[in-house]
Formats: sequence, structure tokens, C-alpha cells
Amino acid sequence: MELQSVGIKDIRYPITVREKSGGLQQTVASIDLLATLPRQYRDTCVTTFIEVLNQYQEEMSNRIFRKLLVEVKERLRADSAHVEMTFPYFLEKKAPVSGTPSLMEYRCRFTGGIGADEEFMLSVWVPATTLCPCSREISANGAHNQRAEINLNVKYREFIWLEELIAMAEAGSSCEVFALLKRPDEKYVTEQAYHNPMFVEDVVRKVAQSALNHPAINWFSVGAESFESIHKHSAYAYVDSDDL
Repeated sequence: MELQSVGIKDIRYPITVREKSGGLQQTVASIDLLATLPRQYRDTCVTTFIEVLNQYQEEMSNRIFRKLLVEVKERLRADSAHVEMTFPYFLEKKAPVSGTPSLMEYRCRFTGGIGADEEFMLSVWVPATTLCPCSREISANGAHNQRAEINLNVKYREFIWLEELIAMAEAGSSCEVFALLKRPDEKYVTEQAYHNPMFVEDVVRKVAQSALNHPAINWFSVGAESFESIHKHSAYAYVDSDDL
């Protein structure tokens, strides 16, 4: 019987990711690494997968993925190889008024394959604030706001930084989220959201427009979920470039 794929799933592994600033960030990824082997291949492949991860551990980026997969494919004489790597990525952000620095965590994912299905994708999940335009319109005082999460997935023709995708998503919200705020910062972000009301539909349209205008991106999808503060349910919207 010919198997469709073999490999390792959900291995927790320390990796180093190159930052746009020029530095290197150490983090821990959850990795799936799979290959489609010829019918006659009988040797164990787990050792090969771990050895290849060891080889490229010191720098993981969308520049490295193709090399990693080619190595797996050639060493196993595989028809194709696929990797999915999800990890927390931290950026220092300064509060908008006080300038107080803090670290913000973003969930990121590299996905790629070579062989029959050859494509590479970057994904980010970005926390944000949305403020309801309808609530602001009908209320004499205030408007309800909530934390939201924006998921941006892109396929690319040229190298693109995770920082670019994160900034693109944050710019599509009512206001960014910060890990640490002083009182003057709280005033700023509250008023910023109030003056920039966004439905989730507005968020995905704005982020999608930025992705459309980016020269390195050849396909994208955007999803936004607002964890409603006055409803039991969440609000959600989605769009991808196939529909545009």
C-alpha cells in the first residue's frame, strides 16, 4: 500500500528567526515536517527529518524554507515535501504617548511545500481593537469597543518580512493593541479607537487593499474576528484575493 505522506508532527523545537531590524530572535516552534515517499522506500525517515531541522535551526525564514525542503526531498528520494511551522514572535512596541517599551507577542506560521504542490505562505495573527460605528452613531456618550484578532495569510513572489504583515494588519484596525500602557497612553488609544470606528467588514477590506497594493504579494486572505463586549457571539468577516 502506498502512503500519501509520512513524517513528524507537532514537534516542539527551538529555532532562530531573522528580524527586519537585522537581529536574530530565538523562539520555539511547533513543526510538522512531512514527505511523500516512493513505494519501494522502507527505511525510517524520522532521523532524516530531525537532522535537517538541526542543520537549519540557526536561521529560519522564508528564504531558508526551500533549501530545507529540497534537503528533505533529496535525502529521502521523496516525490514531495511539506513543512508547517508555527511560533510566537515578539516585537518591541513603545506606548504611543509615554514611549514606555514592552514586548508584544504575535502568532506566526511558515507553510511550504515542494514537489506536486509547490507554494509558500506566511501567516500572522494580530491582536487589535475595533470600535462599533453603529454604537458610536446612536449613543450620546461613548461607544462599545472590543479586542479583535486579524489573520493575514499571504503567498509571495519576493521576500517579505513578518513585520510588514503585522504592520499591515494593525493599520487596518480601529487602534493597535499594546502590552503596557500608562494613563496618558490609555487616553490616547481610547480616543484613537473612538475616532476610527471599524466593523470587521471594514477591517478586512482595509487590510485586503494594503495586501493588493504590496508588490511582493501574489495571493492573500484576511479574516477578522471581534470578540464582542456586549454580545455573547463574535463578529467575523473574511475575504481572499481569489474573489477580488
